[in-house]
Order: sequence, then structure tokens, then C-alpha cells
Amino acid sequence: MPRETARDFGCVKVDQNGRVIDFMEKPADPPAMPGQPDVTLVSMGNYLFRTSVLLEELRRDAEMQETTHDFGRDVLTTAHKRMKVMAYDFASQVCPGEGERTRGYWRDVGSIDAFFEANLDLVSVDPRLNLYNDAWPIRGTQPSSGPCKFVFADEKDGRVGRAIDSIVGSGSIISGGALERTVCFYRVRVNSYSQVSESVLFPTVDVGRGAKLRRCIVDKGVRIPAGEKIGYDLESDRKRFTVSDNGVVVVTREDFGQRDEFDV
Repeated sequence: MPRETARDFGCVKVDQNGRVIDFMEKPADPPAMPGQPDVTLVSMGNYLFRTSVLLEELRRDAEMQETTHDFGRDVLTTAHKRMKVMAYDFASQVCPGEGERTRGYWRDVGSIDAFFEANLDLVSVDPRLNLYNDAWPIRGTQPSSGPCKFVFADEKDGRVGRAIDSIVGSGSIISGGALERTVCFYRVRVNSYSQVSESVLFPTVDVGRGAKLRRCIVDKGVRIPAGEKIGYDLESDRKRFTVSDNGVVVVTREDFGQRDEFDV
């Protein structure tokens, strides 16, 4: 990452051979990469250990008195002092079937706004992360569901099930409502006359009839009441929901006093 933006991350200093010689958490002056003075290696949070070495490190930390027993703070940041630790430059990763533009794709999603932007990037015409390249599969599981479905085509009355510049997960039913620039996870239902734009809908969200959502992240299982309007008056929204610095509204089940299987 560029050195001026690397201050918010754990930074890794390496020698010419890629061996880690220091690990710094959010340094004011991030270390430059060898031969690349304007770039810093930041930690992506992926670590590979030999089993025996990892167990030895955990036992060592468990026996220490002055430690917080935090893996990142007390093991990773000092491991290079006790053993050989090598860094892998993910920018060198080129996936089969992809070009230079997608080399080393990685996004930090540690804040609401970063998470929101990373998701919205997926609905662009040519996103940097290609979800359809089988040579770089997205690992994960989701319950067995039928295909997504779009129903009602009453153009005169405005009751049309449709999605524009959006991703819609399996088992979702867009029932007379409209999605625009929205990431919609599995088993979501968008009811008649509702409008959802620039939003992220988690699994099993139900958007009530006539509701309007704009720039929202809606947590799994939330049932948006009919006629609800969120994301259009941030001053009012802040009284009921969490609103990010960039005006993204986070909607949870607790906000509506709802409980379901996710809360058990």
C-alpha cells in the first residue's frame, strides 16, 4: 500500500530476500519496501506456521506473566526475533484468467464505510474482484435455495420486480420491488412498491411493502416495516440507527426490537 495510507495498518519491514525484520502496528512512518520507497507491506491477516512451531509459541506466551495473550499483539509482532519469518508479497499474485488490473486484489473492511465501498464495488460493470472466475473461487457455504425470482410486471401501477446494476443471491424473491446498485445476499425478499438503492442486504432480510432504503447495510434477518424510509434524512436516522462518517446507515434487528434464530 502507499506509505501515506499504511499508517492505519500493521506494517511489515522486510529485507532484500523478503525476510521479516520488524513488525510495526500503525506506525507514524511506515517502512518502505526494498527498492520501492513509496510503498509499504501491510499485514493481510493470513499466517502459515508449522504446527510444532505454533504450539511452541502458544506455550511460551501462556507461561509469560507480562502478556495480554493476544495472538497478534504478543506472538506475531515478535515472532521474527525468535525464528525465520518470511513475507509473501500478494501484489505478485496473478490469478489465471485475470489481467494486471486485478493483480493482488485486497480490501480492508475494518470500518463501516470500507465494508460498504468494497461491497458496492462488486456491482460495477467491471469490478476488480471477478466473482465468476472458477480459477479463483470464493470459498464459503450457503443453504440450499432455489434460484432468485422476479415477479409482477405492472408498469402502470409501478409494481415491478426488477434489479439494476445489482447482485441477487439464491432463493431471493424480488416481489414487485426494485433494487438499484445493491448487493443482495441469499433468501432476501423485497416486497411490492419498495425501493432499495446503493445498499447491502444480508441473508433473509425482508423489505416491507412500500419501504425505501438508500445507502444502508441491513443486518441478517431484519424485517423492514412497510412504508419505512431510511437513508433519506440522516439527522433523523442517527436517532434510531448507527450512521457512519460517510452517511451509511446500519440497520439491525435490535433497532426494531426484533429477535429470531440469529439471536439464539
